[in-house]
Amino acid sequence: MDDEPMSAEESLNLIAQQNRQMRRELGGGPARMLAAWALAWIVGWGFAYYATRTGNVPGWIAGVVVAVLFFAAIGYTTYVSARSGRGIRGPSRTTGAMYGYSWALSSIGLSVVDIRITQFGSLSSDQVSLLWSGTWLLLTGVMYLAGGMLWQDKLMYGLGAWMIVSSALSVLVGFPANFLVLAVCGGGGFLLGAIVYFVREKSGRR
Repeated sequence: MDDEPMSAEESLNLIAQQNRQMRRELGGGPARMLAAWALAWIVGWGFAYYATRTGNVPGWIAGVVVAVLFFAAIGYTTYVSARSGRGIRGPSRTTGAMYGYSWALSSIGLSVVDIRITQFGSLSSDQVSLLWSGTWLLLTGVMYLAGGMLWQDKLMYGLGAWMIVSSALSVLVGFPANFLVLAVCGGGGFLLGAIVYFVREKSGRR
């Protein structure tokens, strides 16, 4: 005797279960990537704030710590994105690839702009810190806004808006409090986003 067809509710539950299983096999969804960035921002910029305020640690060591954490987060994000993109074809794959290229292009462009402005020598070291931290946080916010619009993800869009507000705040508070804003507001935003996405994944919500 043939099995009876599943109801609409049973079909949705099956789809959600398969989606959760696929995410586990591929290494997780946005939650883990956001958690990696939250760790990099909170620890990295928090350490930079501590080093600047206390003077117990040379500034270059703080810079190395931030760079290492950020490169590690970039590497992990690239790895997870590559795994999650396996088997995906069509417009979704194209959109994801174009969004990734947008991150790379905008990052390179912003680096050139900030480096060139810094080379003029008219800015103090404190102002250079505000320039780099503020512009990069602003870029992060704009890219998350774009991602939220592309995938109709309100949480991603809200995270982008929060990053833009944090960017303005980091410049307004001045140096070295801007590092604290990056750690608490920037890293905290990533952490909150990771928690919400994790809860969504566990509950099977999109």
